[in-house]
Amino acid sequence: MRIAAIQHDIVWADREANFVRLEPMISRAVSDGAIFIVLSEMFSTGFVVDDQNIGEPTGGPSSEFLSTQATRHGVWIGGSCPELGDDDARPYNSFVLAAPDGTQHRYRKIHPFTYGNEHLHFRAGDSFVTVDVDDLRISLFVCYDLRFADEFWGLAPDTDLYVVPANWPTSRQEHWLALLKARAIENQAYVVGCNRVGNGGGLTYSGASRIFSPLGDTLDSADASEAIIVADVTAQHVRDVRAKYPFLRDRRSGAD
Repeated sequence: MRIAAIQHDIVWADREANFVRLEPMISRAVSDGAIFIVLSEMFSTGFVVDDQNIGEPTGGPSSEFLSTQATRHGVWIGGSCPELGDDDARPYNSFVLAAPDGTQHRYRKIHPFTYGNEHLHFRAGDSFVTVDVDDLRISLFVCYDLRFADEFWGLAPDTDLYVVPANWPTSRQEHWLALLKARAIENQAYVVGCNRVGNGGGLTYSGASRIFSPLGDTLDSADASEAIIVADVTAQHVRDVRAKYPFLRDRRSGAD
């Protein structure tokens, strides 16, 4: 399966403007043969944490945009957006993955970024999501989750590919790159990290999106400008790597 990550700039708190900017990039990714397309964290608004009205209903304009693009092109496409729940004024940072038939899967970011006060404006999710796409088992995470290796470890036996959309600032870019590669090597799985570029909320983002193989090899990469990166991934390659180097068998899941 060919996977693409669209590294894009985000117009601050302007959904319609971002939809217009993303449509031709999505078309380009499809033209490149992508079947599974990843957008960034908060792809429709930017990482807005100081606007109490930034949330949208579950199934609102951002997820509707994803489903429209998915059905139009016959692909899987996902990214995160602020979606409201039932009993809290704060939205979830919700990774919405739309299937070619328009149906949606949701992973709600488990680890709010407290250093940036995300926890004050967004509520935390409480469950993991792994989606079967063809024969690939794809586990969904969002940005700050990348720092918590144990979450990736726990899903490793049932994961071929991890997807991590992000708004990861330039000041900590080396952490972003090191952690993405580490998650691939230690779990012997593909890792796709899709980061934004540009400026927003007083921060600068320099992209550095990556697709890593189960051995930690860089399959494609981007610099600090808008770009689309692509790679062909297979579940068989994950099985082959794990069979040749059976390191996961030696992993301890807990104390004796």
